[in-house]
Amino acid sequence: MAPPRRTHKDNSGRRLDRRALLAGGAAIGLLGATACSRVSSAEAKDGGNLLKRLRSQGTVRLGIAGEIPFGYIDKNGDFTGEAPEIAKVIFKRLGVAHVQPVPTEFASLIPGLRSQQFDVVSAGMYINPDRCQQVIFSDPDYRVRDSFIVRKGNPKNLHTYEDIVKSGAKLASGSAYAQIGYAVNAGVKEGDIMVLPDQLAGLLAIEQGRADAFAGTAVTVRNVVRQSGGRRVEATEPFQALLDGKPDIGAGGFAFRPEETDLRDAFNVELHKMKKSGELLRIVGPFGFTKAEMTDLTAKELCR
Repeated sequence: MAPPRRTHKDNSGRRLDRRALLAGGAAIGLLGATACSRVSSAEAKDGGNLLKRLRSQGTVRLGIAGEIPFGYIDKNGDFTGEAPEIAKVIFKRLGVAHVQPVPTEFASLIPGLRSQQFDVVSAGMYINPDRCQQVIFSDPDYRVRDSFIVRKGNPKNLHTYEDIVKSGAKLASGSAYAQIGYAVNAGVKEGDIMVLPDQLAGLLAIEQGRADAFAGTAVTVRNVVRQSGGRRVEATEPFQALLDGKPDIGAGGFAFRPEETDLRDAFNVELHKMKKSGELLRIVGPFGFTKAEMTDLTAKELCR
């Protein structure tokens, strides 16, 4: 997840292996790109015409970044994750029967959306003012705090970014993750942060002693620790990241091209029905989300 106020350059499953995920997923994306012509929004007016076109062709292309649990291709080759599973339900109710994954690096999601490589970003992307100047968002489907992967017993007693600064501990995080921006804002030197492809690489870096803490969302961190067996590492308790001394809300949603307000609004209608009925939590629960991650925040609030 890209930083809330800054941009950082990118680096790059079998269950947790994102490299294999991207290799296999890229092939699917390439086939999809040739089999399904791009849906142009160049002539969109009065809310855009993408929803109508998607209904006609029966398929929507979803940009994903291969990050467990937000959007990925699992060991069986199935397209899944918190955001894709929500999308499958909502688009079917909007009259679009099929979803097609288009894997890319996280930092390439917004450029890829704007250049029509896919129709919607379905990757648990944080909603923040910088991004709201480039795309429009659905209301968030989750809200989450941060956490660290640390060695078993947390020998350096690391619980916040400020602890990293005070202790001089070596921090790692994922490529284009929001946590890099939070750490820098807390006083960690950006050049001292080890930027890794994903949370699995982060866990390995902790196990091998190359870093003292890997920063990610609480959901991401506890999932990778649980799936690894947690023999040599553990997840710290979730904590609220600060930006300029104030709590910065990490809430994610789906991104759409700015002219496609009709599609975004129709998506929101179904999303709110799912929230109200409890269906949303039932869908995302298997990916490690709990009632604590549910939110009634709106994109408008987060874009301010």
